[in-house]
Amino acid sequence: MRLVLLILLALILLGAGAWWVWLKPRLPAPDVIEATYAKPVPPHQGSMRVFFLGHSLVNQDMPAMLAQLAPEGHSHNSQLGWGTPMKAHWDDDVEILGFDESNNQPGIFRAAKQAISSGDYDAVVLTEMVELSDAIKYHESVKYLGLWADLAHAGNPEAPIYLYESWHWLTDPKGWEVRLEQDLADLWENRLLLADLARHPDRPVHVIPAGQVLLNFMTEVRNAGGVEGIDGPEDLFGVDQEGKLDPIHMGDLGNYLVALTHYAVLYQKSPEGLPHELQKANGIPAQAPSPEAALLMQKVVWDTVTSYPKTGVPQ
Repeated sequence: MRLVLLILLALILLGAGAWWVWLKPRLPAPDVIEATYAKPVPPHQGSMRVFFLGHSLVNQDMPAMLAQLAPEGHSHNSQLGWGTPMKAHWDDDVEILGFDESNNQPGIFRAAKQAISSGDYDAVVLTEMVELSDAIKYHESVKYLGLWADLAHAGNPEAPIYLYESWHWLTDPKGWEVRLEQDLADLWENRLLLADLARHPDRPVHVIPAGQVLLNFMTEVRNAGGVEGIDGPEDLFGVDQEGKLDPIHMGDLGNYLVALTHYAVLYQKSPEGLPHELQKANGIPAQAPSPEAALLMQKVVWDTVTSYPKTGVPQ
């Protein structure tokens, strides 16, 4: 009798495993992925209206810097939180931590579902919380990327949808740059972007590769033995209220680099020659990179987005 029960249990486990293999998301074939992202996003003429859905790695200063880099007339709205997964933005019964503090800019906050479904925007930028692997496992990232992207596409089928690739903690035990090298393919692409493409092949989501820009910029800084004002990644990050290094949020220099990345992808133009002395969202002058650092940032951004087809920028 005991042997029979063990055999039945083994069969059940085997069947469950086979069922999971059958049901788990399959990635598109490599030739489908290549063909999909070989088609650039049609360039937008003139200034853009952009909506950001995310958290504090979007923050208020980065979109404000983007607006100063972009053509006159550029505008943006957002719905943000603290460490907020896409699921929390979608589900009304899930609390969005830091909602009031993150959305206190007059004229910038707009309720996400109403905004994204309106068709008012020329591009929609989505991002997911970090730790990204936890978001995928516990907060159904693929499902909610699909829901938000479908909503955006229904509102304006001509507006591109972007997944903003961010970064993990500078103190990550695996190493910050190691995570940037590994996570693009392992998490952002295979576990999120391409899983969504498999379900929605007719409305691909493109990528704003901020994490890869950070990685490539620091590689260039290291190869140059440092540039004026920047010796290591810590110089891109902010400080907390006690003046200590904030190992997850960008400071003014990092926000400038990320804003350049958004500019290059959204407008499909080289950021080389753009101004580097900008203001924060509150109108206070931001710490400016040195001219040498700014020029290297701009070059690295353009080299990165034009060598990664999933940006939608012509390669």
